[in-house]
Amino acid sequence: MSHAPFHLVIATPQQILLERDDIVALRAEDASGSFGLLPGHVDFLTVLSPSVVRWRCSEDSRGYCAVHSGVLSLVRRELRIACREGVIGDDLEALEAHVHQAREQQRDNIRQARVEHLRLHTQAVRQLVRYLRPGHETTMHEGGDNEP
Repeated sequence: MSHAPFHLVIATPQQILLERDDIVALRAEDASGSFGLLPGHVDFLTVLSPSVVRWRCSEDSRGYCAVHSGVLSLVRRELRIACREGVIGDDLEALEAHVHQAREQQRDNIRQARVEHLRLHTQAVRQLVRYLRPGHETTMHEGGDNEP
């Protein structure tokens, strides 16, 4: 039994990057790894990792889009990818380099967030130690009442 090709839409909040009606195969990547979709596949929903989405059209041409994460949904033959950032291109190596750079940036952002979290935690602990130090006087400033 032959199935009709997918209708593929790749969009960012600002624009539609691609819309085609002749997609016969698509490859993408999520947290579980790389996967493929062919016409007739059951409905599907997943969160994409930063990766290059690849597809093949009915006339056997190929296309690529680097996505900086996103959501892929397949309902019947409607295949949609919503992403914050996406770059359509013909040069697979350049797009893979773009994805590698995006992954490195994501790792750096996570590292920086951890360092900042640790800094704030350390600062809070120091404040608590100062507050709990013997001989530290507590006063209430807000209500004007200085009783404990």
